[in-house]
Amino acid sequence: MATEGHAPTASEYVVHHLTHLNNTGHAQQNIVDWSVINLDSMFYSIVIGLITVFMLWLAARKATSGVPGRFQGFVELLVEMVADQAKGIIHSAESRKFVAPLALTVFVWIFLMNAMDLLPVDLLPRIWEGIYAAGGGDPHHAYQRVVATADLSATLGMSCGVLLLCLYYNVKIKGFGGWVHELFTAPFGNHPLLYPINFAMQIIEFVAKTVSHGMRLFGNMYAGELIFILIALLGSTATVFGFVGHVVAGSIWAIFHILIITLQAFIFMMLTLVYIGQAHEGH
Repeated sequence: MATEGHAPTASEYVVHHLTHLNNTGHAQQNIVDWSVINLDSMFYSIVIGLITVFMLWLAARKATSGVPGRFQGFVELLVEMVADQAKGIIHSAESRKFVAPLALTVFVWIFLMNAMDLLPVDLLPRIWEGIYAAGGGDPHHAYQRVVATADLSATLGMSCGVLLLCLYYNVKIKGFGGWVHELFTAPFGNHPLLYPINFAMQIIEFVAKTVSHGMRLFGNMYAGELIFILIALLGSTATVFGFVGHVVAGSIWAIFHILIITLQAFIFMMLTLVYIGQAHEGH
């Protein structure tokens, strides 16, 4: 983390914690680079995704018709909440058989990825530094970010997945010919002179919804992660004021952040339902 021979400065500490472990083996600060794969985001998103599936499978396996336990009751509450939201947005009962469980999985998955922000900032990165050093690597270059939703490539990847579902349901509900017809005749009408404008507007709408969907989650989680890093930096000042400020500010922000991570997971889920619901409707 530090430059050889001295403790890290504040800027070095922040930059280190905001740098991904990637396939190049070097610090990579470019936001858009198709040749770079953020291995830490891939690892945590996949592991947490598997945990999400296992938790939901376990709840379904242990479900009983009698008085539910706390875990089953909590999961049933989530299922009913998502089912009610899906029913109000997507009117096709056939589509809801897939979309409602998908929305539930998305909500739990994103919530758990967001919740990684509540772990101590240095906990997992320090463990990784020890593993990296034991393998003969330089611990100063042992980068590790644990909040996958604070990675723009991860959130845009999820929003692109939603886009693909929207395209699928557009074709499934309207037929390929009907969807293509809608691309060129909505929103301004069926006239040859308006075809290019209509098509451009449709493409802009798809792109804008996809980018804003991913950017909204990324921006909120990146800001939250950065604040936790700055609070941790406050605790490294080795003064009574710094320690007290670190504990108080960290506790307050962690409590407030619980609301943020839940709200962001809910918003992403709701927008997923809304966009898929729009694919079922004609202009």
